[in-house]
Amino acid sequence: MIGQVLRSEWTKIKSVRSTVWTMGVAIVVTVGIGMLISALSKKDFDRMPPEDKIKFDPTFTSFAGMGLGQLALIVFGVLVVANEYSTGMIRTSLAAVPRRGVFLFSKITTATLLAFVIGMITSFLAFFTGQSMLGPGLRAHLGDPGVLRAVVGGGLYMTLITMFSMGVATMLRSPMLSLGILMPFFFLISNILGNVPATRKVGRYLPDQAGQKIMQVVTRDLDAPYGPWGGFTIMLAWVAAALAGAYVVLKRRDA
Repeated sequence: MIGQVLRSEWTKIKSVRSTVWTMGVAIVVTVGIGMLISALSKKDFDRMPPEDKIKFDPTFTSFAGMGLGQLALIVFGVLVVANEYSTGMIRTSLAAVPRRGVFLFSKITTATLLAFVIGMITSFLAFFTGQSMLGPGLRAHLGDPGVLRAVVGGGLYMTLITMFSMGVATMLRSPMLSLGILMPFFFLISNILGNVPATRKVGRYLPDQAGQKIMQVVTRDLDAPYGPWGGFTIMLAWVAAALAGAYVVLKRRDA
């Protein structure tokens, strides 16, 4: 039964036109901005203060577009789930698959696998194009310590952002409400909390700020009480909580 439900969910995703453009936007924005920032960093590197040169992370620089690129995957994650609620198709889906745990598992799994593929493609493309912009004097190589972990981590980060968005959208059941909360949260609130001294300790434990640690080769926040895998674990906990909440809400509420 699960195999049939997985195929059904894959058909739903393919039939939604927004799937193609959201994935395309995620790749283009992430890679494009990464190339631009890498090129500008190369141009300005000689004028940087010595302490900034020491902290310069060529790998993380190539991921400069990840913050905007992730917004496209947030849209994808929300639409995969919430579109069925907005169109009323959720009643038909749950009638066809009355076991709600199976239904949610199949939907999340199918969209996550697609996000994983796109995330990995995006991360490796951003890395290689960004390093090409930095040039021989600054570029990092995939075999350098921590670099492969950071590049693979970039793909995992984008996958987890998508999963988190799907969990939130399942709980809220509205595409507009979900996007109205997630977009400001990741684009504004998280950045404000992370950059204001009084709230910086709180901001470190938000899913995006903790998760981005895995993409860093050179440690930027020396005061952070966790490393790359610690940050990744914090993000996993956020995703697990969102998916658990999604299951509880789907199980208890009527369609």
